[in-house]
Amino acid sequence: MTDPRKDQPDQLKPLPDDWTRALAVVAHPDDLEYGCSAAVAAWTDAGREVAYVLATRGEAGIDTLEPARCGPLREREQRASAAVVGVSVVEFLDHADGVIEYGTALRRDIAAAIRRHRPELVVTLNHRDTWGGVAWNTPDHVAVGRATLDAAGDAGNRWIFPELVEQGLEPWDGVRWVAVAGSSSPTHAVDATPGLDRAVASLLEHRTYLEVLTEEDPETYARDFLTGFARTTGERFGGRPAVAFEVFPR
Repeated sequence: MTDPRKDQPDQLKPLPDDWTRALAVVAHPDDLEYGCSAAVAAWTDAGREVAYVLATRGEAGIDTLEPARCGPLREREQRASAAVVGVSVVEFLDHADGVIEYGTALRRDIAAAIRRHRPELVVTLNHRDTWGGVAWNTPDHVAVGRATLDAAGDAGNRWIFPELVEQGLEPWDGVRWVAVAGSSSPTHAVDATPGLDRAVASLLEHRTYLEVLTEEDPETYARDFLTGFARTTGERFGGRPAVAFEVFPR
């Protein structure tokens, strides 16, 4: 007799929730809104602190806008987007959009942010070369994702980037997990149900970008995109719409 469980996808575990502070580190405005923000809304609802750090201002992201105009506009949209899900702290590292280089300079900047914010949970975006082996990832995502995974350790070692101590940033070895969104190998998930409508509203704050990206009505596009992914993930999370993460314990 065939075991019906063999046809069931592996179930995702609930993301640990015994933490109070999270830091999300990504490359561009809108990176977090394409999937993470429903989880962020649930976390802030529960009284947890979440801060955003972006490596760039997304200034090279809209072909019809030169970077000098595009960067400030996308920064404003990102701050408004974060506010929708209860995030008031949004920082920009001012690396150049499209040409972020993985290396010690990027690791140092992210380690410094981790020392400033002292999170237990660090969130970042897919650091692998592809999205599920189907679409090629961008160099910016790969660089920032990898550097964030590395910087979680750098932040706790006083002998790596000792100049940070001289700047008053003492080591922080309190990162317990790095959670990678957009991974093709997720291990954990967060129930998206309470925050899904706000996630859609949060993505819609990037209206200038969306209007260039798609010919669909922006609200229809945002809702279909986010609810579709949440429902698919939910098939591995007890049928509840969910946001998936690959979690690396530390």
